[in-house]
Amino acid sequence: MKIRDVMTRDVEVIHPNATLAEAAEKMRDLNVGPLPVCDGTTVLGMVTDRDITIRATAAGHDPTSTKIRDAMTPDVVYVYDDQDVDEAATVMGEKQIRRVIVLNREKRLVGIVAMADLAVDGNKDKLTGQTLESISEPAQPNRATK
Repeated sequence: MKIRDVMTRDVEVIHPNATLAEAAEKMRDLNVGPLPVCDGTTVLGMVTDRDITIRATAAGHDPTSTKIRDAMTPDVVYVYDDQDVDEAATVMGEKQIRRVIVLNREKRLVGIVAMADLAVDGNKDKLTGQTLESISEPAQPNRATK
């Protein structure tokens, strides 16, 4: 099964000049955690609810004036829509992420695929379980004392 068969199309995006507050409102309204950051059809990064909380708000940045470009992750992990679902699962497991953006071969955003989408194919239970296990491996917390 190909990624294009299970991905979500018509993904909502946010412009890099939008504020963190605008992104948070959009995330709330859509009930999503990540938003691809795009300038037109070009993907520049990804911003998540965690980016807003950890990179910006916890660091004292004002969410009403701080721009998305200042909190986003610029190194976007992606897969192509014509790749096999197994390849998306492998990428998600290796990178420990639950969602990955989907590009066409012209590198234009065409969708997003979540771990739950991988379970659409009834024969993928083992794959989904293995991917979840890889994603869920705990990171080493920063236990440095100040």
